[in-house]
Amino acid sequence: MRNIILNSLIILIFIFVTGCTSNADTVDTPLYSGKSLFIGVVGEVPKIREEHVHFTSISFEELEDYSKLSSNYDAVVITKEHLKEADDNKYVKVYTNAGVPFFFIGATKSFMPFVLEDVSYEHYSLTNFNNDMYVTGYFHNGEKFRSWEYGLYNGKVNEPNIKNVYSGMFTTIESIKNGTYE
Repeated sequence: MRNIILNSLIILIFIFVTGCTSNADTVDTPLYSGKSLFIGVVGEVPKIREEHVHFTSISFEELEDYSKLSSNYDAVVITKEHLKEADDNKYVKVYTNAGVPFFFIGATKSFMPFVLEDVSYEHYSLTNFNNDMYVTGYFHNGEKFRSWEYGLYNGKVNEPNIKNVYSGMFTTIESIKNGTYE
């Protein structure tokens, strides 16, 4: 009998402790609820929460014909596995003339290695850049440029936090599409 009471007490304490702790690794943010978006992606198509955001896989060769990007896509995403190739000098004119925003997933060193010639992502360092970022974005409309940084909640790399970053990114893309970005 004493073992049953002791075991029951241990189970109740365990339930109380695990049930009352908060999950500090994630935060619930609103879904992107704006207009449908069409995004080109170099790399693997990400898992997202929104059903009205559509990704199409594209290659670096397709990026080189940047005059067609703005008529086909609202933005372009380049995944972490392709950042080294993305900083090739031949793509600088793509990022600065395509008329769509580019988002570099997993880029912890700013957008600058991608838009400046002869600057290598691998060797680039910027002392004032927050390397806790998960995504850096860049948009040039011919007159001025704008950049964005998106970090993960509490710096934790997990699926809910990554999906939250994408939702924020989609809001930015819509503001660019509508001409309301700052």
